[in-house]
Amino acid sequence: MNPYRIIKNLAAIITLVLFCLPGWAASQSLEVPSAKWGISIGNSPAFTGLRFNYRDNHVQYVNGINVTIWQPFKENQPAEIQGISLGLLPGGGNLTGIQLGLVGIAANKNVSGISVAVVGFGAGGSVTGISLSGIGMGTGGDVKGLHIAGIGVGAGGNVSGITVSGIGVGGGKNVTGLNFALVGIGASENLSGITLAGIGAGAGGDVTGVSLAGLGFGAGKNVRGLTIAGLGVGAGETISGVTFTGLGAGAKKIQGLTIAGLGIGAEHLAGVHLALGNIRVLQDGRLCGLSMSGFNYIRGTQNGISIGLINYAYRLKGMQFGLINIVRDNPKLRRVLPLLNFNF
Repeated sequence: MNPYRIIKNLAAIITLVLFCLPGWAASQSLEVPSAKWGISIGNSPAFTGLRFNYRDNHVQYVNGINVTIWQPFKENQPAEIQGISLGLLPGGGNLTGIQLGLVGIAANKNVSGISVAVVGFGAGGSVTGISLSGIGMGTGGDVKGLHIAGIGVGAGGNVSGITVSGIGVGGGKNVTGLNFALVGIGASENLSGITLAGIGAGAGGDVTGVSLAGLGFGAGKNVRGLTIAGLGVGAGETISGVTFTGLGAGAKKIQGLTIAGLGIGAEHLAGVHLALGNIRVLQDGRLCGLSMSGFNYIRGTQNGISIGLINYAYRLKGMQFGLINIVRDNPKLRRVLPLLNFNF
């Protein structure tokens, strides 16, 4: 028998079933040589091998290659698909292996392995492995591995690994690893690792690691590590490490090396702090270390050295160098001095 004719006839049968009789394919199936393995055309509920179907419904499992035209029915949520899933919008309960969707990928639970969607895909649970999406990816659980999306990646849980997005990356819990977005990156809890954001990034908890943003960074609690921002860095509690910002930095406490184009403000400053504009310590606060700016305004205790055009401190244990040096609690003759003021 001519092999070419066999292949041609088989292709004709598949085309007829999948495209012309989708309703029949959703309820019946033809399996060769066995009902459990081999080649299946139609909605076989449990099969191993090469399987073709228009739209899956009440499927238990498929091991092998599952080729479908459209996304499964809602009743297909428990389906376990292992191997290769192909189609316009392949899906199931759990998808494991290689998933290729010409439109997208839809999983009611988890997706693991290599996933490629021309438009986008979503999962009710977690996405693990390598994924590439033309527009975006969203999941109700965690995102782990290498994920690249044209617009955005979002997870109801944690985002970990390497994530690259044309617009943004967001996690309902923690975002960790290497994360890059042209616009922004956000985490409801903590953001850690290497973070590169074209505009800005923020976390409800801590930002830790190496962080670079075109505009700014914000954290509800702490910012730690190397932080570089075009405009500003702000934290509800502490900024620590090495911080470079085009305009300013502000927190309850800032420690380490801080360099700002305009100003730095905190209740407590510790370390080395440099700004072109001013450095401000709030009332009853403390400066420990070196501050250098146009105007050093310490509304508390200065322990260390301040250098600027104008230096002002409520209390001083150290030295001031500048055109005008003011220490409110110094003896009367040393409260305002040019060039140098001191108290030990």
